[in-house]
Amino acid sequence: MNEWHGNGPSRDQRGYGRGSGGARPEGARAMPQVRRDAGPGYGRPGTGAGPYRGSVPPQQSQGYDDYDGYNTGQVYGGGGPGGPQQGGYDSRPRPNWGRRIKWTVLTVVVVVAVASVATYFWADGKLRREVDLSKVIDRPEAGDGTNYLIVGSDSREGMTSEQKKNLHTGSVEGKRTDSMMILHDGSNGPTLISLPRDSGVEIPSFVGSQSGKKYPGTGRRTKLNAAYAEDGPELLVRTIEYNTKLHIDHYVEIGFAGFANIVDAIGGVELDIPKAFKDKDSGSDFQAGKQTLNGSQALAFVRARKAFATSDLARTKNQQKFLAALANQAASPGTVLNPFQLYPTLGAGLDTLIVDKDMSLWSLGNMFFAMKGVNSGEGTSLNMPMSGITNGFVMWDKAKVQQLVQQLNNDEKVTVTDGN
Repeated sequence: MNEWHGNGPSRDQRGYGRGSGGARPEGARAMPQVRRDAGPGYGRPGTGAGPYRGSVPPQQSQGYDDYDGYNTGQVYGGGGPGGPQQGGYDSRPRPNWGRRIKWTVLTVVVVVAVASVATYFWADGKLRREVDLSKVIDRPEAGDGTNYLIVGSDSREGMTSEQKKNLHTGSVEGKRTDSMMILHDGSNGPTLISLPRDSGVEIPSFVGSQSGKKYPGTGRRTKLNAAYAEDGPELLVRTIEYNTKLHIDHYVEIGFAGFANIVDAIGGVELDIPKAFKDKDSGSDFQAGKQTLNGSQALAFVRARKAFATSDLARTKNQQKFLAALANQAASPGTVLNPFQLYPTLGAGLDTLIVDKDMSLWSLGNMFFAMKGVNSGEGTSLNMPMSGITNGFVMWDKAKVQQLVQQLNNDEKVTVTDGN
C-alpha cells in the first residue's frame, strides 16, 4: 500500500473523509494529496507526469473522489455533453453583444451613406441644365425666399406616333408653353401663382439666347406664351421679370411625355374631381369623385380647357391642383423610402426635366416639398390678378400685381387674391 502524506490534519481528523461518517463543512474545498515519492506534477492533468500521462485519471475525469477517498478538485458534473469543459469552466469566449451591435449599426450607416452618395451623383448627372439665366439682362433685384418658374411645354420630344395618338397631343413641330407658374418658397409658406398663357405683356429689350444679339424694346405687346415661342426660356424669364419686377431664381420645364411618364412611374395620382367633364381635344372624360389618374389621364386633365366656361383660367386651377397632388405623392415617405418606386420616378422625371445651369438637386427637392406644402394647405395658390379680358388678352391688375410682388419680395404672407 502506498503511503500518503498531507500537510494538514488527516481526513479522519477533518471528520469528512470517506467512511468517517462526517459531513464536509460548508464551503470547505477538497485538497488533493501528493505522493511523497512522486515527481513534480505527478497526477496533474495534462502535465505528462504520473501513471495517467497527459490526461486526467478516469475517476477524476468523471468528477468522483480519487481512489483513496479525496476529491481531486474537479468541478462536479463537468465534462458531460453540453456542460463545462475540462478544468471546471466553459473555455469558449462569451460573445460581445455591445461590440456586435456597434459594428452592425456602423455597417448599415456606411451602406446607406454610400448608396445615398451614389444616388445623388446618378440623379445629378441626369439633369438637363440647358437654360442659361446669365443671358437675361436688366434683371430686378432678388428678394427674400426663392422663386421658381415652372413651365409645362407642349414638346413631343421622344414620343412615338402611337404615344402622340394615345396622349391626344397631335404632331405639331417645335414646342410652346402649355402652362406657366411661379412658385415662391419662403418662411411664410409656399405660394403658387399661375400665369395665363394669354396674358397680355410687353416684350422688352433682350439678348438672343442663340445669336447673342441685342434686340431693343419697341413697346410691342403680345401674349405671354409668344415670348417663349420667339426665343425660348431666356426671353420668357426676361419678359416675366420685366412685367412683374419679380426676380426668377430657377427655371424648370417638362414636356408632355415626361409629365405622363412621371405619373405612371409613381403609380398614378389620386385626385378628387368635383364635377364631371369631357373635352374632346385633350381626351378628357372624367366622372366626379375621387379617382387615380394614370399618365395619359393626368395629361388630359391638365390640358382640358374647352369644357369650362372660363377656359384657360379654369385650366390653370386644375394644373395647380394636380401638380400639388403629384408633388405630395412624389415627396411622400412611401416613394422616397422605397427604392423600387424612387428610382423609376427619378429616372422618369430627371430624364425629361430641363432646368437652369445653377439648379442643384437640393434646390429641385426644395421645390417639390414646397409644392407638397401647397397641397397640404400650408401655402396659397392663385392666378395672377387680372382686371379683365381685352381682344383675347388677359389683362393683369397692375395695382394688385405690384402688391403681390412686394409681399413676395419681403417674404410676407400673401393676402392678395385673384378674385376667381
